[in-house]
Amino acid sequence: MANTNEFVLSDHDTATSAVIKAVVSKSRYLETLHAALKDQDDRLVYQLIDSEKYAREVQQARHISADPSNEALVEDLHDKLSAFLSKKLITFLRKNYPFFYFEEVGEGQYQFYFGNWWGRRLFGTLDVLNVSFNFDEVEYHKLARTFELETQQKRLNSDQIEQISVENDQLQELIDSQDQRDEKKADLRSQIKQISQEKVMPWEANRQKEEKQNLIDQLSKLTEVDETSNNAYQQIRQNESRILELSKEDTLLSYEKQSIVAKFGSFENFEAKNQVLYRDYIANLVTIQGQVNADE
Repeated sequence: MANTNEFVLSDHDTATSAVIKAVVSKSRYLETLHAALKDQDDRLVYQLIDSEKYAREVQQARHISADPSNEALVEDLHDKLSAFLSKKLITFLRKNYPFFYFEEVGEGQYQFYFGNWWGRRLFGTLDVLNVSFNFDEVEYHKLARTFELETQQKRLNSDQIEQISVENDQLQELIDSQDQRDEKKADLRSQIKQISQEKVMPWEANRQKEEKQNLIDQLSKLTEVDETSNNAYQQIRQNESRILELSKEDTLLSYEKQSIVAKFGSFENFEAKNQVLYRDYIANLVTIQGQVNADE
């Protein structure tokens, strides 16, 4: 009969061996990460903090073996790791995206603007650890739409500006036609007064009443037009300010479009580069490291 204590010891040995193995694995992971940080080996740091992404996008491995448990050891250090990795990354991005201007808003946290011109727009945030842009959806859509409208020889706000301009023309017509309306109102009041003073036979009373009401309705409509006309000057000024804003936005979008075309040739090429930014950057780090090793 087997000794129960032997089974207990055996299970205990297995558990001990397992925990020691796990601790050794974590220790080696942290030692490797420490060495990578000390050696300024950004490529290895990226591989260590997200082995699955690295294997998928850089090594293009069919069978990916991730290391989430060890990577979880440094989750609370992501801001510090981002700050460490941002230096070389920002240098790379300034060269490859010369129209983006980065601003640090926290430890390892960056937002970026499009252009260095007046009125430039906040265009999104930078994810240093994933080497990716988090574009502002509204601003990005405006830029994409600007490229789409190019084939129609139109700008983003062309239709809206035209619509507001038509409204201003109509408002100006109301202002310009004030004298004619005043004459018409005076004539209507005279007719209403005349009808009110007319004495008609009883069977003609309904006809007289209808005629009078028709004249009153016309006068009311003209009075309503006058109210619109009274507010026309203010509305025209507001519309002109809005047109100016829209025109400025179109000008800024034109600058952005020209910047992308100058660097990438087309918006499609720009988007394609964004999709492989992580892989391209890691390849750049490998090249730099190779040059350093060769010099040594």
